[in-house]
Amino acid sequence: MILLVCGGAGFIGSNFIHYLLKKYPEYKLVNFDKLTYAGNLDNLRDIENNPNYKFVQGDITDLDKLNEVIKANKIDHVINFAAETHVDRSIHGGCKDFVLTNTLGVQMILDAVKINNLEKFVNVSTDEVYGALELAEDREFTESTPIWPNMPYAAAKAGGDLMCNAYFVTHKVPVVVTHCSNNYGPYQFPEKVIPFFVFKLMKSEKVPVYGDGLNVRDWIHVLDHAKALDLMLHVGVPGEVYNVGSDNERSNLEITKMILKVMNLGEEMIEYVTDRPGHDRRYAIDASKIKSLGWSADYSRDKFEQGLRETVEWYQNNTEWVEKLFAKKKGEMNKFQDNLERSNDIMKSAT
Repeated sequence: MILLVCGGAGFIGSNFIHYLLKKYPEYKLVNFDKLTYAGNLDNLRDIENNPNYKFVQGDITDLDKLNEVIKANKIDHVINFAAETHVDRSIHGGCKDFVLTNTLGVQMILDAVKINNLEKFVNVSTDEVYGALELAEDREFTESTPIWPNMPYAAAKAGGDLMCNAYFVTHKVPVVVTHCSNNYGPYQFPEKVIPFFVFKLMKSEKVPVYGDGLNVRDWIHVLDHAKALDLMLHVGVPGEVYNVGSDNERSNLEITKMILKVMNLGEEMIEYVTDRPGHDRRYAIDASKIKSLGWSADYSRDKFEQGLRETVEWYQNNTEWVEKLFAKKKGEMNKFQDNLERSNDIMKSAT
């Protein structure tokens, strides 16, 4: 396989590249990444000299560049991680970039796959496109759950998903779409809740919990996600959608208390803050379809505490990675934090 990995310098993409090169050392991977604030080549420093790995800087909205890279490297498969992903940024910082990357960018990849007659394209999406479930409900998101997003980020991702369906039906483009739950693990950009909380606690700062903290998410280790995407590249059926989750529903407050426990800190480090707009109450994934193909999570629910501990300890033990990231991305993180605090002040004054 000669695989184009779009967005391979980010959290999930870089973990996937590590996973695939370790499992299939004969595969060739081309990492195509724009290197926005969340892209970090330090995530891949240990494999940058691997003869079967190559990095090309580029934007997935640039069809000419995509075609050039595909032809020059004789690409036969594509997987797409490239996305604007953070919900709070789409709410507080404007959502134009989200629509451009998550919807238009996916369309450009679909065009490139069609033009170059590639074997398969896997588009990595999110369970957030389905909208929300109530805490008291027993049901979970299935592949037939209607798409009904509640936030700009999720709406932009849903646009890309709908493009995938349209291109498969209209042009027979061999595309597979996955909807995954919340990921955790090493190399995650510190705007996401687990590394964000770890880094604040390492500085002896309190961690902000939205509302009552009872919003629920299904958490999956990033390497379990990588294993699922490996399966999709090899046996996923074009035109199909597959949900990926590990039956590991946890409230935000539960996650916070588990992090505090790992770091030997007490609940006095929690600061409850005004809930964010459009904060979906619960996501839950029915992953029976992909499980029927032989996939299962190594970090299942009963091993979540182990996976979380390993993740927290990874950030604590990789201080050089952390310090370099903060030095390079300080401006972006400060800008995001300022927007978030300003929005919270506005909401407080309105209530």
